[in-house]
Amino acid sequence: MAGGPLAMWTSYLITIVFMSISCATLSELCSALPISGSLYIWASQVAGPKYGRFVGIIVAWWAACAWTTFTAVCSQASAYYVLSLVALYEVDFPGGVSNENVKWRAVVWIVSEGFLLAAVALNCLPTRWYRWVLRGAIWLICLDFFLCIIWLPIGASKTYGLRTGHEAFLTTNNDTGAPAGWNWILSFLFTAGTLLGFEAAGHVAEETKDASTVCALNMLRTVVVSGIGAFIALVIFLLSTPDIETMFSLNAPQPFVLIYSMALGHGGGTFMTVLAAVVIIFNTSAIVLTASRIIFAIARDGALPFSSWIGRVDNNGRPQNAVAILYYLSAVLLCTIIPSTVAFTSLISVGGVSLAASYGLTGLLRLTVTPNKFKTSKFPLGRASKFIYASTALWNALLFAVFVSPFLFPVTAQNLNFGGIIFGAITIFGLISYWTIPGDRWLSREQLQHMYDGANEAAQVINPPSGIEQDAPME
Repeated sequence: MAGGPLAMWTSYLITIVFMSISCATLSELCSALPISGSLYIWASQVAGPKYGRFVGIIVAWWAACAWTTFTAVCSQASAYYVLSLVALYEVDFPGGVSNENVKWRAVVWIVSEGFLLAAVALNCLPTRWYRWVLRGAIWLICLDFFLCIIWLPIGASKTYGLRTGHEAFLTTNNDTGAPAGWNWILSFLFTAGTLLGFEAAGHVAEETKDASTVCALNMLRTVVVSGIGAFIALVIFLLSTPDIETMFSLNAPQPFVLIYSMALGHGGGTFMTVLAAVVIIFNTSAIVLTASRIIFAIARDGALPFSSWIGRVDNNGRPQNAVAILYYLSAVLLCTIIPSTVAFTSLISVGGVSLAASYGLTGLLRLTVTPNKFKTSKFPLGRASKFIYASTALWNALLFAVFVSPFLFPVTAQNLNFGGIIFGAITIFGLISYWTIPGDRWLSREQLQHMYDGANEAAQVINPPSGIEQDAPME
């Protein structure tokens, strides 16, 4: 909708560059501070001991909100793939396959809740089994990727035909109603959304062997591999999808299901749809793994009701109670599908806004408050550090503006993006927490000073801020 094909692929190249720069900023910190709840711990440390508690608490709310909403949004995404088979096989659904139909929204909600439960259940498997689940997920993701870049264009060439180079890469369009310049910039909503969350490896640092190296390196790999892979897939999709008019005429929750069918036939389209849904479930499981560690870290520090229970780990060192809390929160968020899809759609924006704000603030504070600290990092940025910190701050400021912007113009009650409003409410909750939670319960100055000193002294071991023993390592 925003900018058209020309904007999509050029914006993606820009996104890969600046997301890699943002990742470099956080990877440097991850190596110096490999601790669960990483993002808010890193933010608190770059703000220095004086302002660390204030910044850390605010970013903790942002990060927890972002990853919780991602869990719910991905559960709905997998449901959309499967339920689009209703449109593919022309099943006569009462009231029609439309978000205006409350019966349809109820079905979407039920299926989404089921997929959420499946993703959470995978996290309850024994550690040795879950490792195999993750490895199997990687193979399925690779299978989905290669089928999309090989089978799809072959099928499209034999049916409705591939686009010409000009149609696929040089055309533009404006279906957002925004001014021309901002319409182009809104393309970053898609491109950046696919690479946000690269810091996930840092959130399981306390369960990872040699975390100061492995987690930081995995963050960098995530951005590079995901960025290159997604760009290749984008180029193939631009060549293999029908023209814009046909795309917008496809009536299904997930239009790609109908595109698969047009190119590969009903059987091939159904196979690709089921494969995509399964891949998203595994992806949601990985998000649950990450989000639960953030909740665990906050509870471990005594900042949540029933913290002693939420922050408890099982015999394998895994915070399963935090997983349960995440499930309950995500299940409640999915309930917003029933009254209206507008509020739920805004959750996508909220997650992006919260992470962009967290990344950008960390870069800004690294540039202005602690530019020459954290010497223990195994991934120092050297002479380019200040340029990288400034680029991180400016890039994520742009993303913040994109994610809070209206997506359609003129703005009405039906298309209003509530992301900025919800983000403001979350920030207020963070401020209330800062004022009401005693300083000795969460991110006390003594705890922050201890971590700060450790990250700036060679050969110093960084302990979790609560003093609780580190979780059992995971290979």
